[in-house]
Amino acid sequence: MHPGISTHVFLSQRLHPGLLDALQRTGARTIELFAARHHFDYTDRAVVRELATWFNDTGVAATLHQPIYTREQSENWSRHVSPTLSLIAPEKTHRIEAMDEVKRALEVAEQISISAITLHLGLKDDPWDERAIENSLTAIEHIKAFAQPLGIKVLVENLQNDVTTPEHLLEILHIGHFDTVGITLDAGHAHLSDSGMEHALELLGGRIHEFHVHDNHGLRDEHLWPGSGEIDWTKFVRLAGKVASEAPAILEIAYDLNDTTDSVLSRASEVFSNQARIEETLQESA
Repeated sequence: MHPGISTHVFLSQRLHPGLLDALQRTGARTIELFAARHHFDYTDRAVVRELATWFNDTGVAATLHQPIYTREQSENWSRHVSPTLSLIAPEKTHRIEAMDEVKRALEVAEQISISAITLHLGLKDDPWDERAIENSLTAIEHIKAFAQPLGIKVLVENLQNDVTTPEHLLEILHIGHFDTVGITLDAGHAHLSDSGMEHALELLGGRIHEFHVHDNHGLRDEHLWPGSGEIDWTKFVRLAGKVASEAPAILEIAYDLNDTTDSVLSRASEVFSNQARIEETLQESA
């Protein structure tokens, strides 16, 4: 797996090339741009142009995480704001708002070479029903049609809801004949699920094109640094390497841990070094 990190760790700050410099110094080969207007204003062409210059100059790969906050939420964002932007919301007006916001974010690919976008199908605890299936199919179809000419691969993520269990994700992709749509396997979410991480990795297998990597204690979605919770990271690296060895493993760490730029650099570098040691040990014992 390739080392990567999401700008989510700096979500409370305005994204600028200095923060990207810090993320690159961790050893990350891929950076996920977390699309939130207060953090990364994907509608500001000057901001996008500045970041595009940075990516072009450094050669670091870029992926994109869809917006999860409405425009109003981003304009009034605080640490206590919960995401409400949903591509599969019951209300049509809310679905249209979400679709439009995702498309605005995708337009950054006109300047920044984005390889993939990770989509959320719904919000926490959303139920699995006929409406969720139909709305998921519509959302993926529309976004795929918009993203494909830009050279962006569409990925859907396993969340903490019934819509995105491994079985249901595969059912959606099968019904829609979405052969080119992949999976972002979120390790923390899989650990919290009833079926567990090993089941998710085994079932989703070759569909996985990206990992989101963070830890927790098995009770809530904490987005901790790997090794700070109870996930067995040696086991994860071993199993993930078998199914998607070339996929970027994106550290998606909570912004409210109050990490400084220096501490992010130090902790991410440590995680990547540990991952490399585990992979080397596994190769030697193979």
